[in-house]
Amino acid sequence: MHRILWMLSGLSIIVVGAAAMLPPIAQPIEYHQFADQRNFLNIPNFYNVVSNLAFLLSGAAGWLFLLRAYHSPAQTAFRSKAEFSPYWVLFFSVIASAFGSIFYHWVPDNDYLLWDRLPIAIGVTALLAATLAERVGAVLGLWLLPMLTALGIWSVLHWYWTEQAGAGNLNFYIVTQFYSILLIVLLSGFCQSRYTHANYIYQVIGLYAVAKLAEMLDMQIYHFTSQLISGHTIKHLLAAFAVYRIVRMLQIRAFLPESI
Repeated sequence: MHRILWMLSGLSIIVVGAAAMLPPIAQPIEYHQFADQRNFLNIPNFYNVVSNLAFLLSGAAGWLFLLRAYHSPAQTAFRSKAEFSPYWVLFFSVIASAFGSIFYHWVPDNDYLLWDRLPIAIGVTALLAATLAERVGAVLGLWLLPMLTALGIWSVLHWYWTEQAGAGNLNFYIVTQFYSILLIVLLSGFCQSRYTHANYIYQVIGLYAVAKLAEMLDMQIYHFTSQLISGHTIKHLLAAFAVYRIVRMLQIRAFLPESI
């Protein structure tokens, strides 16, 4: 275990160092030009706006489960009250993401994109902290939770400040989102969870990967479906479903016998 942690720590230093030294990646202007720009009921970009309600539903489902489990002495989703913390942050960030993304897609520009990306950065770092708590050690994961989420917030603010200064730099935000997911996959592969049904995390990552692919194929999917639905709208629905799979994992999991 210690060897794996040292290896991942070294890899993290290399990745962050590369992000600092590589040429900055600015936010492409065309990013805001989504395929589906149809208006309906006086709502601009209707489908990209309304599809964010899926995040609101999945995030609310997560919070409702946590509320019930927190007050239930018979719950088996968490070994201690403290281990709820990363998931409180995660599901709060999903709910916040629903509103942030609605605001952004209503008026797509960098100022509103800030409020879309902040909850994403908080959510992915909270999930990383939860993975550390469940597969490495509760103390480590909970200790790192505020630090990881702060770094996620900083990565988004750093991008926004550099954009405002005319020299946009997405490097650290890219690391926050995608390298955090890579760490979750690596930790899941190398370290056993203390709970059953832990392999649900692979479903979550897989769904998110397909969601990102749909986002990249926004226009192609829009034309392929004869302008019925765009790739970006599908991305919202798939990513929200990925969050619900986390909720489902928590609902059915239990302590592994050897970890009691």
